[in-house]
Amino acid sequence: MTTQPPGKQRVQRLFSALANSPEKEALVFGGRTWTFGELDASSRRYAAGLSAHGIARGDRVAVFAEASPESLIALLGHYRLGVIHVPINTRYRAEEAGHILRDSGARAVLFAAGSDQEGVLRDLGLGADAGAVVGRLTRIVIGATEPAGPNVLDFAGLIHADADPLRGDPAPEDEDVAVLVYTSGTTGRSKGAALSYRALVENMSALTGAWRFSARDRLALSLPLFHVHGLCIGIHGALLHGMTLLLSARFDAGELVRAFSEQGATVFMGVPTMYVRLLEHLAMHPEAAQVLARARLFTSGSAPLPGADFGEFRRLTGHRILERYGMTETLFTLSNPYDGERRPGTVGFPVEGCEVRIVNDAGGDAGANEPGEILVRGTGMMTAYWGRPEETRAAFREGWFATGDVAARDGDGYVRIIGRKSVDVIKSGGFKISAREIEEVIAGHPSIREVAVVGAPDRVWGERIVAAVVLRATADGPGVERQVTELCSRSLADYKRPKEVRVLDALPRNALGKVQKHRILEALDLKLRKPE
Repeated sequence: MTTQPPGKQRVQRLFSALANSPEKEALVFGGRTWTFGELDASSRRYAAGLSAHGIARGDRVAVFAEASPESLIALLGHYRLGVIHVPINTRYRAEEAGHILRDSGARAVLFAAGSDQEGVLRDLGLGADAGAVVGRLTRIVIGATEPAGPNVLDFAGLIHADADPLRGDPAPEDEDVAVLVYTSGTTGRSKGAALSYRALVENMSALTGAWRFSARDRLALSLPLFHVHGLCIGIHGALLHGMTLLLSARFDAGELVRAFSEQGATVFMGVPTMYVRLLEHLAMHPEAAQVLARARLFTSGSAPLPGADFGEFRRLTGHRILERYGMTETLFTLSNPYDGERRPGTVGFPVEGCEVRIVNDAGGDAGANEPGEILVRGTGMMTAYWGRPEETRAAFREGWFATGDVAARDGDGYVRIIGRKSVDVIKSGGFKISAREIEEVIAGHPSIREVAVVGAPDRVWGERIVAAVVLRATADGPGVERQVTELCSRSLADYKRPKEVRVLDALPRNALGKVQKHRILEALDLKLRKPE
């Protein structure tokens, strides 16, 4: 029996299916199938190609591309070489993507030819500040007809069957940083949460083990791979259990139903917005409910799932959606049980290896049904915020990570998420969004005197973004609203753009001059909006 090298047991577990089940179906995408053996060979050649171009263990390589076989091969290749994988939100514009490339010190970036992301990188290349960063990057292009310069590599050429593969076991050790996932920038500029192989494997093993993932499962995955939900639970869960991935670049309710009816899907992980769309599909195609009823498991996370949607989905399919809670810095710390009651409106109990405290304003443990801030410690904790030691220290209280989320624990121990400690964080469509970041963009408009961005309750998105503005005396109200919308379209990812721009005579403030955002919601009469 072969023993694993010290410090590499967890790293090796991510590659066990590739080594032990080479003929097994690993990935289905766009009508084509890849075995674990094919992923193994392609990722070894990709890693060897990077190494030949001077990229080595500890370097950062960014992936600015939609979910695809290439993005999975790249992840495995980065892990083989000990390169730190840096996913970038594919909806980011130049300023947002450029910040991540600069902050991470990426040596290379992977993107698809002809994609929106290529356009963003082109925009960055023209910028005086970001141009120097992007200019020295090695560009790895998916679908390129021919490389366009000395710093451009063709992905297909790197994994060509004649290319020499990387030999031997994966280079990194368990405590090395595996991925650098950037937060949503809820307090300004996004920060890179450094997650080790140990954190990924231990936390994902605990969570997916509790959910009974196995090699018999086929996971329908249409979550983006730049977020810990899809990347960590979906990809790493599949690797750890040797399960088949039915991968989609984006969510489509009809395609999801076909994954269950024609491709044998057994598990689906989604965000509440996806379940709203799925319920709308079931209303138009009631026969699809019988198809979904054959599934093993449906889970939801990244935002609270409305109890009405939980109940309607159960009525139609017989399935109780399993909700859980986590964040980039801590991975996944709470989950409803697989066996037993999955209580709607709650996120259940601590995952094995995780501890959760709910503390009141006095710093003590909150009593039953008493709101308090969630503090977390456990196996899934980040190593640090990349290059930010002071902010890393400030995020912890005596070893506990302060999440900024407010929750209460009922008498049975189920945890219910109430909201955020900061009113400047908006949760929309599964994303945490910084109101401050949007306010800074809008404040740059010459006709705006004041601006406050708030999240209004919305059944589809959880919260929809509304910008309340106060105009300068010479401004044209209707014209400014249109101009603000256009400004945000140029400067922000689409999910960060306000759904509405509303004009107020003044922003409500308290005696100390602080804007009272809850009163903005009242003044604008922003109530729950039903989907159109």
